[in-house]
Amino acid sequence: MPAATRRAGLTEVPGLRVGHADRRSQGWRTGTTVVLIEGGAVASGEVRGGGPGTRETDLLAAHAVIERVDAICLSGGSAYGLAAADGVMAHLAERDTGFRVGPEAGQVVPIVPTAVIFDLGRGGRFDRRPDASFGRRAAQRAVRGPVATGAVGAGTGAQAGWLQGGVGTARREIPGGVMVAALAVVNAAGRVIDPSTALPWFHEGAGLRRPPASERRALAAYIDACLAAAAPSPATTSASAPPLNTTIGLVACSARLTKAECHKVAQVAHDGLARAVRPVHSMFDGDTIFALSTGAGELPEPELPEHLRGRARGVALNAVLEAAADCFAAACTIGVIDAVSGGAALAYRDLCPSAFGRRPAT
Repeated sequence: MPAATRRAGLTEVPGLRVGHADRRSQGWRTGTTVVLIEGGAVASGEVRGGGPGTRETDLLAAHAVIERVDAICLSGGSAYGLAAADGVMAHLAERDTGFRVGPEAGQVVPIVPTAVIFDLGRGGRFDRRPDASFGRRAAQRAVRGPVATGAVGAGTGAQAGWLQGGVGTARREIPGGVMVAALAVVNAAGRVIDPSTALPWFHEGAGLRRPPASERRALAAYIDACLAAAAPSPATTSASAPPLNTTIGLVACSARLTKAECHKVAQVAHDGLARAVRPVHSMFDGDTIFALSTGAGELPEPELPEHLRGRARGVALNAVLEAAADCFAAACTIGVIDAVSGGAALAYRDLCPSAFGRRPAT
């Protein structure tokens, strides 16, 4: 398959590295993505889907004793894929990285919040799913450079509104030199593409053109065929199981934020998800977003009149929140438009090549 697209994004936040591990043959189509955090980061998170698969999210609550996390693990494999975090923990423990519980080297407990998507069986074998070896390999491959996007890592077996899903990333710099960035794994039951225009719901900055009518019809016909194939037959009940899906990811900020402020960032990032995917947060989605503050610098507060100075922190935080929502929405779009089909689901670029300035194949 073609090499994955690489984009500036999450690793633009100082201290973050991203690595992928995946398999896509002999019944496999799944993977794991790991974000390593040099020196740890203040973190929180927000789970809004009705069917989440998560690990260590309770530690992210404001009342919990743990303030900093060492890595984030995102994986395929549904609940089985939570085992990938074991490999990340082992990788970190070997480097004496984690919450210290004893005086000797290695006496640490790495804190690795984890979320998973449902991609079981999408390579042909239900029992092909990530384990600890996937998490270890992804951690070993983590780098600071541009992030590989599309159907890679945790997005290898992802689908989004019947199209090939994937990993996307985006970043924004806000006044004061603060970097805000997001990484999303898009495996949504909802659609990322507006059927009336054949463009993503959120395509700001994506550089896409509106596809011609022929491609809009091709996209609509493909989605209709997928819906028809999934519809209950006379031999089944109307309560047949809907698709099991999830969008997971994280937003990171280079400025120093509190745990409570990180929680607000995670909450508002879900607004970005709602801009890019429609509908979201169903009972069969596990939508989960983490938020990190690497604390590379202070959050610059604006100069306000004396009677408004008590609001300066809130004004500064609002800029982070706005960027977080924009970044997560853009990351969701990029995960789908960068994806190359390798399984049963066609990719957006297969159906609408003109959106990228390419003519359809003849």
